[in-house]
Amino acid sequence: MLYGGIPVSWQLAAAFQLRITLTMNNLRGAILMVSAMAAFALEDMFFKAASQSIPVGQALIIFGLGGMLIFMLLTKLRGEVIFHPEILSRAILIRSVCEVTGRLFFALAIALTPLSSASAILQATPLVVAVGAILFFRETVGWHRWCSIIAGFIGVLLILRPGLSGFEPASLFAVLGTLGFAGRDLATRAASHSLSNMQLGIYGFFMLIIAGLILLVWTGPMVTPAPAQWLQLAGVIFTGIIAYYALTAAMRTGELSVVAPFRYTRLVFAMVLGVLIFGERPDGITLLGSAIVVLSGIYTILRERKQRS
Repeated sequence: MLYGGIPVSWQLAAAFQLRITLTMNNLRGAILMVSAMAAFALEDMFFKAASQSIPVGQALIIFGLGGMLIFMLLTKLRGEVIFHPEILSRAILIRSVCEVTGRLFFALAIALTPLSSASAILQATPLVVAVGAILFFRETVGWHRWCSIIAGFIGVLLILRPGLSGFEPASLFAVLGTLGFAGRDLATRAASHSLSNMQLGIYGFFMLIIAGLILLVWTGPMVTPAPAQWLQLAGVIFTGIIAYYALTAAMRTGELSVVAPFRYTRLVFAMVLGVLIFGERPDGITLLGSAIVVLSGIYTILRERKQRS
């Protein structure tokens, strides 16, 4: 039997092959995303460990310098220019300011608060991005997504517990870092596509150096790291590069709505590392708030997928 001049059996075989390919791509994308989140959690762990012995600003400077040099090398190997004219565009300048803000405050949050709670608050970034898209890109959303966004922010409040005995003022650094990262993601969306991910990596890590210099004013002068601290800083750089690579590959593999929810595995890895390495013990309210934030984010992603289909 023919349909449109092509045998139906051929069409069914092609559709089946396409479905298999999409399923495999989704599986690879999910594995890459989980790998990226594990690497990010390890990056945070190494950073927290290093910042206990050397100033937080110094740790950021070394991290930024190492990552920037590696991305410069990768950019040259790809035959791309390091200083692209688009770095002076409005979107990239806003992105740079938000990158400094996010890195600066989240570094303080990692150093001064439990890794598990700082990572839990960070999971609200997609919800803040959703609000920013409504305000700045005029995206329209229904009451379902508004409810999920509000629920997510309630989850953050449960983690913070402002006005209660469990409130830790330094946790506000994680909130400010989340706002900075959300602004960075929104500015990245508006940035020119002529900039490659490698080039964005250079400028992003350069902003870490600036954030570190700003922090040095508050955290004190540099010190000479001991061999153990150098190993920890090398771990920060190594896992940071792996995390960035895996995240970029994941976002380009499979369906975004399938792959993106696996970002929340970062919280699981962070909590496990917090308990095993730093002896943290998240209480029931923190775990409840974390679960609400994660479920709200996943619902927002799935709702967006449904609206686009």
